[in-house]
Amino acid sequence: MKRRDSLLRLKRFRVEELKRRLGTLEEMKSDLERKLADFDETVAREKRRSGDSDIGRLAFPSFLRSIDVRRDNIRATMNELERERMAADADLASAFHDLKTFEMAEEERVRRMAEAETQASQSRLDELSIVRHLRKHAFRQI
Repeated sequence: MKRRDSLLRLKRFRVEELKRRLGTLEEMKSDLERKLADFDETVAREKRRSGDSDIGRLAFPSFLRSIDVRRDNIRATMNELERERMAADADLASAFHDLKTFEMAEEERVRRMAEAETQASQSRLDELSIVRHLRKHAFRQI
């Protein structure tokens, strides 16, 4: 019984671990989306400020290229996170299926044990009834 309990806890832990992993991946994705939005705001702000001076107008294209490189890196990271999320999603579905299969098998085992116990109890009661009936009729014949 302890082995089954340990296995059940292990399967539940695996499902919860994968759920936490998916949550972490979603948080990372939303953080990267926030960074992309921040880049857009920074570009707009720097574009306004670049018009104030000659140096700003000369430096703005370099700034814009560096922001584009950073955006591309973030998008590549987001694509990798999406691949990881899809893999984790598949792992979660598989782990959840394993857990449910094990839980259903365990419920069936418990149901069969209860049914066997009920049958054994009924058999004892039937036997007692038969013995009582036989004794009752045995006394009548004497």
